[in-house]
Amino acid sequence: MAAVTVCRYTGGRLLGGWCPLLCVLLGSLVVVLMPLVRKEDQCCSALRGLSLLRCRMGGGSQRPAAVQTTSLTVPFTALDVLPLRSKPSNEMKLEAKAALQLALEMRKLGKREKAHKLLVHALGMNPDFVDALTELGTILEEEKDVVQADHLYTKALAISPCNERALVSRDRTSPLVEEIDQRYFGIIDSKVRRLMSIPKGNSALRRVMEETYYHHIYHTVAIEGSTLTLSEIRHILETRYAVAGKSLQEQNEAIGVDAAMKYINTSLLSRAGTMDVSDILGIHRRVLGYVDPVEGGRLRTNQVFVGHHIPPHPRDLQRHMQELVQWLNSEDALQMHPVEYAALAHYKLVYVHPFVDGNGRTSRLLMNLVLMQARYPPVTIRKEQRAEYYAALDTANEGDVRPFIRFIAKCTEMTLDTLLISTTEHAVGLPGASEDQACPDCQQTIPIHN
Repeated sequence: MAAVTVCRYTGGRLLGGWCPLLCVLLGSLVVVLMPLVRKEDQCCSALRGLSLLRCRMGGGSQRPAAVQTTSLTVPFTALDVLPLRSKPSNEMKLEAKAALQLALEMRKLGKREKAHKLLVHALGMNPDFVDALTELGTILEEEKDVVQADHLYTKALAISPCNERALVSRDRTSPLVEEIDQRYFGIIDSKVRRLMSIPKGNSALRRVMEETYYHHIYHTVAIEGSTLTLSEIRHILETRYAVAGKSLQEQNEAIGVDAAMKYINTSLLSRAGTMDVSDILGIHRRVLGYVDPVEGGRLRTNQVFVGHHIPPHPRDLQRHMQELVQWLNSEDALQMHPVEYAALAHYKLVYVHPFVDGNGRTSRLLMNLVLMQARYPPVTIRKEQRAEYYAALDTANEGDVRPFIRFIAKCTEMTLDTLLISTTEHAVGLPGASEDQACPDCQQTIPIHN
């Protein structure tokens, strides 16, 4: 009645007696369509919840819930200042659709390789083309590349949670990928057991662990652009003398990582399951303390942007950090495989990006804290892996964190292989007698120890 009255007084001269009738008709139309809209929203919400809970962060009953508990969300108001990626033009979208149609024809003709290339081209034109993602995933699945196919289905669902074909395909590949990942974790566990069987007093183990310590500091600062060499970092940490010709900031960054690692070794290793926000702030205070003592151990007060990712607003940081440590101490997290737990801890902290500077170094130190608490050696992400490292983080931000977990698993295995090779006794001597051997009487001088 109020709407009719307002309409009559404001527009009566223009519409005359038609205004009340139009208002009634519009109201009736809204009443009729509202249930349909609600049903569609409910359907999409159900599918979206299914895809996010079961697919977004890795499939299975534990991982999605664990990842979701931190409520890592960006306020809608922040989208106004998001540095958007360049969107494909209409011409590029049309070319992508044409490439998809041609790929479907090639596939029907059995020309799978041409279809594959056409789909890659279509995604080059329009990376968010859901139909091309699912079709390419189907081809890869038929070629037994289940892991990559599952990733494409997950990416398609991150873009369009209501896509039925992607949901069905993802449910088909998810158990297979989970089995592959668990098998890889088993290989890593066997290498950890071999390393743990080496006596602690082994001189080779002590020597390689000392070298690994300096290598870790070198690579963790080199990833972020430091020009210090390994020998320069060792000189700085052993003598506390500056290196001529090198930035004092870079040298203080290395000292900060050294201080943070010593803090972890002396204060936090025995506190698994009792992590607190102050512990993370304590790591960061030492990481940044020699470069920027004011910001060290302090949550940022300004909004920052990391590529195309918008971390939470400063006013929400305390809540996000509390949720992060709550997850770190939860039973779900503590029951995960250590590599998965450590990788997610790293990703969650770097996602929140709570500090003005030093987020990457602090996240990698938190990751290694989790691993060392599980009796794993600290893992080094080498500077040569920088592009792969950041690409895996970008992929996680797009909706699939499993490639990042696999990347950390690969780095873990590389670290274990380095330690095992360095502590294995090999035969030293001349080869055994043979027809073309110059010294047939030479014998092996040191026996092999398996």
